[in-house]
Amino acid sequence: MKKFLQEFKAFALRGNVMDMAIGMLIGAGFSGIVTALTENFINPLLQVILGSATYTLTDVSTFAGNFLTAVVNFLITALVLFCLLKAVNKMLSLSHKKEEPAPAAPTTKKCPYCMSEIDIAATRCPHCTSLLETPAE
Repeated sequence: MKKFLQEFKAFALRGNVMDMAIGMLIGAGFSGIVTALTENFINPLLQVILGSATYTLTDVSTFAGNFLTAVVNFLITALVLFCLLKAVNKMLSLSHKKEEPAPAAPTTKKCPYCMSEIDIAATRCPHCTSLLETPAE
């Protein structure tokens, strides 16, 4: 069961799955704006042009208020999704951050005379047989 949950977490938090989910939610919010625009401006305008309805100033202000409400709802939804996605990305980047291993201590050094690679503990160069200085202990 634990492995299943780990696999599901890896699947659900992949970039393309998160992008698709955010896209669907933004699309649903945007469809609310399109619906409000159609119901509150286009349909009433067509009804006035065709002569099937007349609207007062109160009706027009109600239509405008409904449309603005849909726009504000969309903006709030987009802001919340942005903050949520930013937090998830930060959390994922922290969990995937690996500590870099410390650099390994050198095991070789260069002979100051012939510039060959030699063992760090060598006291004489095997290539040019020069006597090397031993480090002070």
